[in-house]
Amino acid sequence: MSTTDFSSLNLHPDLLKNLSSLGYESMTPIQALSLPAILSGKDVIGQGKTGSGKTAAFGLGLLQKLNVKSFKAQSIVLCPTRELADQVASEIRKLARAVHNIKVLTLCGGAPFGPQIGSLEHGTHIVVGTPGRIEEHLRKGTLKLDHITTLVLDEADRMLDMGFQDTIDEIIEKIPANRQTLLFSATFPDEIASIAERVMQSPTMVEAPSTHEESTIKQYFYEANSADERMMALRLLLAKHKPDSALVFCNTKIDTQDVADELIYYGFYALSIHGDLDQRERDQALIRFSNKSISVLVATDVAARGLDIDSLDMVINFNIAHDPEVHVHRIGRTGRAGRSGIACTLYGDRETHKLNALELDITPDSLPSDSLLDKPIRKPTMTTLKIDGGKKQKLRPGDIVGGLTGKGGIPGDKIGKIIVASNWSYVAVSSELVKQALKKISNDKLKGRSFRVRILS
Repeated sequence: MSTTDFSSLNLHPDLLKNLSSLGYESMTPIQALSLPAILSGKDVIGQGKTGSGKTAAFGLGLLQKLNVKSFKAQSIVLCPTRELADQVASEIRKLARAVHNIKVLTLCGGAPFGPQIGSLEHGTHIVVGTPGRIEEHLRKGTLKLDHITTLVLDEADRMLDMGFQDTIDEIIEKIPANRQTLLFSATFPDEIASIAERVMQSPTMVEAPSTHEESTIKQYFYEANSADERMMALRLLLAKHKPDSALVFCNTKIDTQDVADELIYYGFYALSIHGDLDQRERDQALIRFSNKSISVLVATDVAARGLDIDSLDMVINFNIAHDPEVHVHRIGRTGRAGRSGIACTLYGDRETHKLNALELDITPDSLPSDSLLDKPIRKPTMTTLKIDGGKKQKLRPGDIVGGLTGKGGIPGDKIGKIIVASNWSYVAVSSELVKQALKKISNDKLKGRSFRVRILS
């Protein structure tokens, strides 16, 4: 038996059986390094990049020690953004599906407060949320942390970057001192060391090696000084590589929106995500990007945190990052799991100090020919449909699949990602069959009811 097999761990048989059914046979480096200490009850600091498998590491630790019969919050996971919290909660639910009646509750800003109070009143085992909303529930007395045995700080560096340190401290004051604390972070600045010293007991420190082999990510650097030159370079790179999914990074919210607007003007299938968008716009942009119904997402670093797209083809730095560690984090979003990826960086004469800070042997590359702009822009392979019905209307993903694939419907392999929210659902379907899919759901019934459906654009 290999020491990287999950079966080598002292995990509950139901958890091991479920891991096997999910195809999780061997541990990633961060899991192999941290899980033995987590399962033995030690405080752990785990340093690893996005996509390293840290969620499964702490998720299994929470589930192993959970008392399912007690419907009091026993574990709490703090995340910097709603997107990451949703992702973490989804992963924990997937890991827990073999254990009967485990309740995982997400508490994030941007969602109505009342329904969250109702969910808390019905009891929960694991709370996953953002610091601001968690603190609000504590202040109003709607959340009690008296029975918490495990605290997880996920992407702690980003939470501190976003100014949550005081809020985190207030939350931790409400949690019993006799607990296990797990802290995961992509980087380990002095602020992380400070918070670890204050809230952890003799933590075990583990650092996973990079999950991205140098050969899987090809980096290119292009000189572009003016705003017009940068936009032309961006258009040429997208026209040449024709990515199914490209993430374009800007350093400011204003640039993010301007770049996305200009790409749309030139016919590209693009959207932006930044802090000035409302939650509905953010959610829909992320949904459309993750299910391949838009090809280009323009984002700031903060907004893109928690965005986990395994098959991201390309990263383009429209603005070079201020911090070398941020540059590494950006390009590490492509080329995952042994896939090849492309990372392109645009820079100007005044940014040579940022290039030097990367400590790379950089040779400027030549941009593709302008003739590429005469060719048609590749359309996304998928299109998103929004259905005005969700969990409150008792809709499930299986109902949507059944409705689409029934008599006169579309093949099941032409259906992509399905997301069922409280009052609406999103389903990605092959763009070539979207009219047929739209007609099928519009004319037929789901669970005996008619629902409005439209193309999300």
